[in-house]
Amino acid sequence: MFLRKVFIALSGATLACFLVVMQIKTRIEMRGDTSAAWVAAQPAGTGEEAKQSSAESRNPGAATTRAESARGEPIPTLKAADIFIAVKTTGRFHSSRLALLLDTWISKTRDHTYIFTDMNDEELSKGHHLVVTNCSSEHSREALSCKMAAEYDAFIASQKLWFCHVDDDNYMNPHTLVTLLSTFSPSSDVYIGKPSLNKPIEAVESLPNNRSRSVFFWFATGGAGFCLSRKLAEKMAPWASGPRFGLTSEMIRLPDDCTVGYIVECQLQVPLVHSELFHSHLESLQILKREDFHKQVTLSYGMFENKLNSVELKGYFSKEQDPSRFKSIHCLLYPDTLWCPERFPV
Repeated sequence: MFLRKVFIALSGATLACFLVVMQIKTRIEMRGDTSAAWVAAQPAGTGEEAKQSSAESRNPGAATTRAESARGEPIPTLKAADIFIAVKTTGRFHSSRLALLLDTWISKTRDHTYIFTDMNDEELSKGHHLVVTNCSSEHSREALSCKMAAEYDAFIASQKLWFCHVDDDNYMNPHTLVTLLSTFSPSSDVYIGKPSLNKPIEAVESLPNNRSRSVFFWFATGGAGFCLSRKLAEKMAPWASGPRFGLTSEMIRLPDDCTVGYIVECQLQVPLVHSELFHSHLESLQILKREDFHKQVTLSYGMFENKLNSVELKGYFSKEQDPSRFKSIHCLLYPDTLWCPERFPV
């Protein structure tokens, strides 16, 4: 009888120990699951992810590109021919400014560069995409907006992925342009260029019942060049297609490049991507270094503060032979060009 009681007691203790062990094991597993769930629920954005997120906020196309890469989807390789390059000029500059561009960088982009002017030129039309608009040759808001509208409509009618505008006093580096635009997803809204002002510009919007309001926005100066992705350009149509661009420009009473900024930033709420790789003659071009020329998308020249403003580049041609320095820049970038001197003086 005594042994039977002992056996029963031992059996009960063993069972109790087993139940305690099982409870502890279950709690450990539950804590493990809870910890995993807690980690999974934490917001991203610490360490390198925070830096990446910050970079993506400045680069609207970066987040989409990153997502496409994460899904294993191939990102199309951008080719120079995917870019619609629009050059705005006027008849009186065909034999001076435009001729210089044709001899230099347009010789590398001829097939996808479109020249928008106000005067027919049979010689120029041979071998080039010459678009003769019905716009005035004046340097007025109406004339400038008329040509920009023609550029926009021609791009929309094309199959190109990017629209890039430059003036006839810009040197464009096509290789750097392709490299820059390749950092953006083709399926994102991108407006990139360089402002000529250090703060947003103010415009006055007309409202019904003779009312108005002030709006502030950034715009990329056309004098340095700017680019738009096709997706964004197509969204601009209600304010930019056909006669609408001129009407929008007239409403805010600002010229073409400002009107582009107004449509993109105010109407579509897409921020300008500020880039230091675009340059106009309204900045001190002398501060650019020769070793950095190949990194720039555009360069320029012109009168600024009553003197000729151009980059400093010795060799190849004298300033009398090449006041814009565009020929010298071209020979620096493309030394095999037939008309370039054989050697660059150090």
